[in-house]
Amino acid sequence: MRTLQHWLVIIGLILGNGMLGAVSAQAQSDDLAWVQIESYTNVSQVQTRAAIYASGLDDVAAFQMNGGWYAVVIGPYTRADANQVLRDYRAQGLIPRDSFLTTTAALRQQVFPFGVDLLNTGLVPQAPETDVEDTAAREAEPAPQPIDETPAQARRSEQLLSRDERKDLQIALQWSGFYNSAIDGAFGRGTRASMAAWQVTNGFDDTGVLTTAQRRELLRQYNAVFDGMDLTLITDTRAGIEMQVPRGVVVFDRYDYPFAKFAASGDLPAQVLMISQTGGQATLAGLYDVLQTLEVVPLDGARSLKQGSFTILGQNSNSVSYTEATARNGEIKGFMLVWPAKDEARRTRILARMRDSFERIDGILDSTSGDNAAQSLDLLAGLQIRTPRLSRSGFFVNSTGDVVTTIDVVQNCTQITMDEDTRATLIATDAELGLAVIRPQSRLAPRATAGFADRDARLLSDVALSGYSYEGVLGAPTVTFGTLSDLKGLRGEPEFARLTVETLTGDAGGPVLDATGALLGMVLPRPDSAGGLPSDVTFVSQAKSLSGFLDAQSVAKTGTTSADPLAPEDISALARDMTVLVSCWD
Repeated sequence: MRTLQHWLVIIGLILGNGMLGAVSAQAQSDDLAWVQIESYTNVSQVQTRAAIYASGLDDVAAFQMNGGWYAVVIGPYTRADANQVLRDYRAQGLIPRDSFLTTTAALRQQVFPFGVDLLNTGLVPQAPETDVEDTAAREAEPAPQPIDETPAQARRSEQLLSRDERKDLQIALQWSGFYNSAIDGAFGRGTRASMAAWQVTNGFDDTGVLTTAQRRELLRQYNAVFDGMDLTLITDTRAGIEMQVPRGVVVFDRYDYPFAKFAASGDLPAQVLMISQTGGQATLAGLYDVLQTLEVVPLDGARSLKQGSFTILGQNSNSVSYTEATARNGEIKGFMLVWPAKDEARRTRILARMRDSFERIDGILDSTSGDNAAQSLDLLAGLQIRTPRLSRSGFFVNSTGDVVTTIDVVQNCTQITMDEDTRATLIATDAELGLAVIRPQSRLAPRATAGFADRDARLLSDVALSGYSYEGVLGAPTVTFGTLSDLKGLRGEPEFARLTVETLTGDAGGPVLDATGALLGMVLPRPDSAGGLPSDVTFVSQAKSLSGFLDAQSVAKTGTTSADPLAPEDISALARDMTVLVSCWD
C-alpha cells in the first residue's frame, strides 16, 4: 500500500514546487543515474550479455534487481550525462530503443564486472568535498606538480563545460591513446579511468577529474600537431571554393585547369590542389580515372566512385595523397592533399580540418586557366603523369587472357598491368627459363592466342618476332623478321634457341612465330654480359619448354596452328594480335 508521504513526494515531483518537490528534486540531482538496457531472470545470461556490450562500450555493468531479475546497465553518471548517453546510444543503435534510466536505489547485488564495487565507489574516485587541504598527508607524500584547483573545485568547474567541450576532451584523450570508447560527452567510468591514466603519465595526482589547467594542457598536447601549420581559411572566388589550407607549409603556385595549386613552401613535401570544373557524372568518372594516373597519387589505397562523388586514397613508402570531389548542379569541386608518409598524426588532423571547412561558393574555374607553355605527354595540367618503372612484351596463351612474359618485368612490382589499363596477378615463374605467367584481374577476350606446334622448328627458317620495342611509346607492337640460326643456346642448352635478328629492350617477352604462325618461342632479355655478342644475336626460350612449364602450372593453352605457310602480312597481323605490353609499376 502506498503511504501518504509517498503520494506527496510524487505530487511534489509532478508539480515541481513546494517544499516536498524541492527536497525531492535536490535528492534526485545528487543521485547517480544508470542506463538500463536489458534484463533477464538468469544470472549467467545477464553476465554473458554484459560482457558482449562491454566489448564495445565503456561503463557496462550488471546487477541483481527486485523480483528475481537481473539487469545490464551502463553507468554510473550524473543524471544529465545519463540522459545524454541514453539519447546518443539509442540514436546510434548501440542499445535497445526501450532502454531507460534507473537509479542506484533499484540495484542490489553486482554480478558484472568482477573485482570492482561500483555501488560504493560512486561516479568517480571521490576526494574530500572540501577546499581545505590535509597538511599532514601532504608532508608524508612526495610533492605532486602544482595544481590550479582542488578536486572539489575541478568538479565544479567541469560542470560548467558545454557538451561539445566535454566531447573535445574525450577526443583528445582518445588521440593520446588513453580512451577508446564512444565520444558522447558523458564522463562515466571509462572516461574517468582514462583521465586518471593521463594524469599519472603527465605527473599529476590520479583523481580522475581534470582541473582547468590540466584540461588546457591536454588540449594543448592534442593541438600541438598544428604548430607551424598556419591553417588559414582561403576563399578562392575563381575556383568557387572556400577551405582551410596549411599555409605554413604550402603557398599558392598557379591555376592550371582544373586545379588551383598550392606547392610546398619549405622542406616538407606537401601539396594542396583545389579541383574546380564544369561537368556531371560522366566527367566526374573521367576525372576519377585520370587522377589515378598522376605521380602524386600512389597505386595502393582505397578508391570509391559513387553517383555524384568519389574518393581516392593513394599511399606508398614516400607519400600519402587523399582526393575527394563531388558533382552538383553541373559543377565538380573537391580537393587533394599530398603529404609525406609516416606523419599520420598531422596528416589526418589537417585533412579533417580541410574536409570540415570545405565549402562550395559561387564561381567555377575557367577551362582556359593556366599556363600551357610547358606541354608534355607526361604532364597533365602541369602534374607529372605516373609512368611504369619498366615495360616489356608478352603474349596471350589462352582465351581467358593468361600471358607469358619475361621474368624480369614482374619482379618487385607494386602493380603489374597489361596494356597499361588491365591489372594483372603474377601466377608463376621459372627463373631458369626466364619465364613468368600473369593473369588479368578482369576477364579478357584476346583477338589471338599463341598456337603450340607439335613439330620441331626447321633450322635456318624464317621467323617473325613481335614486341613493344620502345616499351609502349609507339602504342603498338612492332614485327621484325629474322632467321632461326640454332636450336640450342651458346652452351648447347636444348631449352633455348638462337635467332639472327636485332632486338631492343622492350622486345623481351615477345612471341617468335615460324612461317606457319606457330609459336617457336619467347624472346629473352639480352644478357648483361652481351658486350661481345653481335647486335643481331637474340636468344629465345623454345616453345616446347614453355609448353611444359604451362602444363606444370595447369595453365591452359588454346591457340591453334596450321601446317601451311602464311603470307608475311598474315603472320604480322597474328603476331600483333597476340602481343601484350606488360608493365611494372612502383
